[in-house]
Order: sequence, then C-alpha cells, then structure tokens
Amino acid sequence: MKKTFQHPISLFFLLLSVVTLQAQNMELPYKEIPAHSEAYTSGNLVARMIDGLGYRFYWATEGLTDKDLAYKPSEDGRTILETIAHINTMSNNILLAPDALPFEKSLYPTPASYEELRASTLKNLKAASGKVLGKSAEEMEKFKVIFKRGEQESEFAFWNLINGMISDCIYHTGQITLMRRASGNPQNPNVNPFLGQTKGD
Repeated sequence: MKKTFQHPISLFFLLLSVVTLQAQNMELPYKEIPAHSEAYTSGNLVARMIDGLGYRFYWATEGLTDKDLAYKPSEDGRTILETIAHINTMSNNILLAPDALPFEKSLYPTPASYEELRASTLKNLKAASGKVLGKSAEEMEKFKVIFKRGEQESEFAFWNLINGMISDCIYHTGQITLMRRASGNPQNPNVNPFLGQTKGD
C-alpha cells in the first residue's frame, strides 16, 4: 500500500488556519443577547431592539452550507446569500445614523464571502447598539439617516431607521430562517429569542 507523507510544516499551517477560523467565529458578537439595562430609556430600548436583531441574525446565519446560500424560493427571489448581503448593507445605515454620517455605497462595499458578510453585519450591529445605549431622547434627536449619491444627500429622522432598516433586517432574518429550513438545514431548535440564550451553547 502506498503511503502518503504530510510535511510537518504543512500540518502546522493547516492546524493554525483551523484554530484561527474557530477563534474568529468565537469572537463574533450575539451568540447570546447581552444582559439588559436597568432603565427603560430611549437609547436603551433601541439598543435592545438591535441586540434582539443581532441574536436572531447570528443563529439564522450560523452553519450555512453552500447549498443553503444558493437557495432561493423562486426564480425572481433573492438567494440566502443575497439576503444576507442586503441585511449587511442596512447594518451600515444602522451604524452610521447615531453619528449622523451619510451612507455612500462606494465607501461601504459589500463583502463577497458568507463569512465576511456575517462577521461584518454582526460587528456593525454590536457597534450600533453601543452607540445608542444610554442615550436620552434629546440626544437621539440628533441621530439622522443620511443617504449620499454623488453631490446629492437625502436626510431623514431616526424614526425612519426604526420602522425602516431595523424592522426590515428583522423581517429578512426571518426569511433566512424559513429558507434554510426549506433548503434542508433548519436553524438550531434551541434558539430562544425570548430569553436571548441558546441551550447547549
């Protein structure tokens, strides 16, 4: 029988890449929802909405296969990967609004891979939650949703982000959960958005 020989250095780098990938996955936020704030202030309520979205998105997109990512319910529908990319774009809007900074598509290119899309989205949501946490109603009046295309800018109140991008991201995350089930790879059944924890993880 012919024996194959694997060079020790090659094995080392293979193991290193696996460990690095695992570490990157462990560092992603929203494996569970953070502890809640004590006060029901304006900023804390919005932060909690974003945290709930982050938890749902984390588990809706956990462990997807190439088959899942390519799945779409109809010919003219979005694939799961395209839906994740759409959510990622909106997560930039959510992150920029507390600083009243404009979203300009050329400055925020959509990551190409599933892993980058997922990580970028989760980190955007975590950072956005931190920006609104503890803010008063008066401070939130300065938050703006701004779109920029060339020299043209469109500005909207932060209210539009709540009924727009935040709600839309929750809606599309639910679509991912439904589509991955149809693809044959359902979400972890122990996910519990009410408690914000997943049994066994």
